[in-house]
Amino acid sequence: MKNIVVAIDGFSSCGKSTMAKWLAKEVGYKYIDSGAMYRAVTLFCLRNNLIKDGVVDTEKLEKRMNEVKIEFRVNENTGKSDTYLNGECVESEIRGMEVSSNVSPVAAVPFVRHAMVDLQRSYGEGGGIVMDGRDIGTTVFPNAELKLYVVASAEVRAQRRYDELTAKGDTVSFDDILKNVQERDYIDMNRAESPLRKADDAIELDNGLLTIEEQNKWLMQIFNEKTK
Repeated sequence: MKNIVVAIDGFSSCGKSTMAKWLAKEVGYKYIDSGAMYRAVTLFCLRNNLIKDGVVDTEKLEKRMNEVKIEFRVNENTGKSDTYLNGECVESEIRGMEVSSNVSPVAAVPFVRHAMVDLQRSYGEGGGIVMDGRDIGTTVFPNAELKLYVVASAEVRAQRRYDELTAKGDTVSFDDILKNVQERDYIDMNRAESPLRKADDAIELDNGLLTIEEQNKWLMQIFNEKTK
């Protein structure tokens, strides 16, 4: 069985990371959450007052990009990779609403995307990797052997995000989350640099009505077909 690159793209809160983590663990591949990388840059911006009312101070950020060091380390308790920003585990903080509400404009900045794409490509050398994001199959790994494009309605995705946050004890508004999901969709699909779109050779999956078990069964079948 040959090692391949699996690229999973799609809208926010589609469960891309859940799919990618599960597949990577099942087949012994490395997993990289590209979205976490952009969230880490966003957290850096928020901590350093480089973003205000959704507008990024690109001039200051560009001068300080060399201060942004992102890495992934395996959590010994969970067996999953946690995101580190400048040596600090920020896995929990980057999943909050403040980061979620600001990540799209940060991710749309061309020099941010170029830096993250270079880092992502370095992780994928030699194959044996599962990576999810917005432009993995179109920009980061256009020659990936397996490309998936995951979709679900905005309402389904907002409910998933709402359930995830409330389970952590956060007090959030479903309407605010739905608005955030819709705004992120618009920005992701209409940005000038690497917009979200389905690669011509990607396999589309609408997982809005699927159980995790049904999704995993489908995913493994597709993977096995590509690695024969």
